Amino acid sequence: MAVSRDEIVQKVQEVLVDALGVDDDEVTIEATLMGDLGAESIDFLDIVFRLEKTFSMKIPREELFPAENLMTDSELIHNGKLTEKGLAELRQRMPHTDLSEFEKDPDINKLGDLFTVGAIVNYVENKLNAA
Repeated sequence: MAVSRDEIVQKVQEVLVDALGVDDDEVTIEATLMGDLGAESIDFLDIVFRLEKTFSMKIPREELFPAENLMTDSELIHNGKLTEKGLAELRQRMPHTDLSEFEKDPDINKLGDLFTVGAIVNYVENKLNAA
């Protein structure tokens, strides 16, 4: 059964409203999970669990939110910014995320801004289409 992008957006919004206790109108495609919706690291596990249940899919750990283990590799980070190798690794791990703005200033403190509602929708859509 094919699921339209609009249906995916609606279901992702419902998951985030339930998981984060935010209002429907706050969950826009551009909204960042941490900055705009107030998600904390523990919430990411809940979000993944709820997405798995909602879309009847398995989401491997670190596949949807893979930036965490980038922080420990000195080849990927230099002076608080991702190196070219780090950016290449991020592109590979997050094909569902638009990195164009982040690439202009790849400050590791801005990694959280990459986790947007739109990125989750893209991830789910790609995963469902691949199935």
